[in-house]
Order: sequence, then structure tokens, then C-alpha cells
Amino acid sequence: MPASGTFDCHNAPALPFDAAILGAIVVKSVTLHPQKGNPPPRLAETPSGLINSIGIPSPGIDVFIQQILPVYTALGSPVIVSVAGYSANEYAELVAALDGLKSVEAIELNLSCPNIRYHRMPAQDKDLLQECVAMARGATAKPLWAKLSPDVPSVGEMAQAAEVAGADACTVINTTSAMMVNIHTLRPMIGATRGGLSGPALLPIALAAVWDATHHANIPVIGVGGISTVEDVVAVFAAGASAVQIGTASFYDPMAMPRLIGELDRYLKDKGIASIEELKAKIRQSQTPSAEEV
Repeated sequence: MPASGTFDCHNAPALPFDAAILGAIVVKSVTLHPQKGNPPPRLAETPSGLINSIGIPSPGIDVFIQQILPVYTALGSPVIVSVAGYSANEYAELVAALDGLKSVEAIELNLSCPNIRYHRMPAQDKDLLQECVAMARGATAKPLWAKLSPDVPSVGEMAQAAEVAGADACTVINTTSAMMVNIHTLRPMIGATRGGLSGPALLPIALAAVWDATHHANIPVIGVGGISTVEDVVAVFAAGASAVQIGTASFYDPMAMPRLIGELDRYLKDKGIASIEELKAKIRQSQTPSAEEV
């Protein structure tokens, strides 16, 4: 599935593939009230990565529900709505607004965007994270995913905290805080100074975070961060993920998601593995210590 913020079919031309092949569509984070986002420039390339500081431009939840959500639901895949709040109360209001909509399969709580100005980032504060998740949990019966930050001492402990507060899954990870400097102007290359690093450089960080999360929490983990090849996909499953999201790879290869779906099918066929579930079972078996190792 696409990572939130990387799949825009509302303002974009026609898609180059049938979106119904995707496991789900995760839409760009929506806020309670309209906001413009961060000043340009918003993107800067790095070695093996990309820094973005978009700042979540949003039409607000009401306009989103009325005008944008129907565009995504018409694509034929389950729709996951990502929401971003500035307080636990805002997360609860956002979730409540989506609760009665049959077209929304699940809600991803963006608790970890490094590109907006929080008083405190929920994904970096265990108490605030639990407050946000718990209040959202009280506002809906829909599945809730907590999107976590890599910029903490232990992603696993934050995943465990999200589980205790009522999250049904964790999305691991968001981008990591970063910056680049233009040596000619001697100024930051991003208008907001810092942004979030994504792309291949993030993959090893994401793998460690997924492993940490799956060894602390007993809820599914959706792996995201730097995935661009079928080998990356398999590695993320091997780290413990139940599903994967693709982000930056789709910027330079709009066919990245259907390509990876096809390559994963061929990988499984070549290995004599019938399904993703069988692959996960083999991973679990291979990682179970033998009697000699114990």
C-alpha cells in the first residue's frame, strides 16, 4: 500500500495502473481545520534519500469527507484515512468524524510527522501518545493504526504503549528529522530549515524499528521506510512486518507498487512459496531458536 502523503489521485493526472491491485490506499494526512503547509522550498534530494517538509497542507476534515474521500473510494481498494491532530482532543474529533463512514476501512493516527509544529510530538512522548490513542479509541470502533517515529530511544516501547492504549496496529516508521545546506547560499535547502528524511537511506533504520516493534507489541506492524526493491520487501517481512507501505520509491518510479507486487509474486513462485502467509510462517520458523541454540 502507499505510505500516507505519497499517493495523490485527487490533484494528479490519471493513475498509470489500476489501484484496485493494492492492498489498501492510505491517503495523505488530513487535519481538523484547513491549513496551508510549510513555506517552499519543500523538497531537497540527499545521497540515497529525499528530505521533505510539506507540512501537511489540508482542506480540513469536512471538505475532505465531502470532496476528496469519494475520489479515493472509487478506486476499488480499501481506504485508510490518515489523520493528524495537534492535541488528543483533535485526534478524537477527527476520528469521530470518520467513524460512521462505511467507505473508511481503518484510520491511521499520524502521531509522528516531523514537519509540523507540535507543542510535543505524540510519538516521542509515551504519555501523550497513549492519551491520543486512547481518546481516538473512545471515538470509533474502526481499526486504529498508530504511526510511530524513529526519533525515540525505543520504537518498541512506543509500539507497546500504543497497543496498551487501544491501537490495533502500528505503522513503523515515519521519516526521521534531517536537513541539508546549500553551500552556495550557506542557508538550509528547506524553507522550514528541517524536514523528514525518506528513501533508501532510511531502510536500515526502518528494519531495526520494525524488529523492535514486533518484539515489544502483540499487534500487527506495517513496515515503511526506504523500500524500493523486492529484496527490501522481503527484508521488512523478515523483520516482522505484516504488511508494507511504499513511499519515496513511487516518486521516481510511479509504477513502483505494481512492479513490487509482480516481483514479489515471482519471488514466491521461484521459492516454491504459495502465499505471503506461508512466507511469514517460514520466517517465524527460521527465527525460532533450535534446542542447540537455546
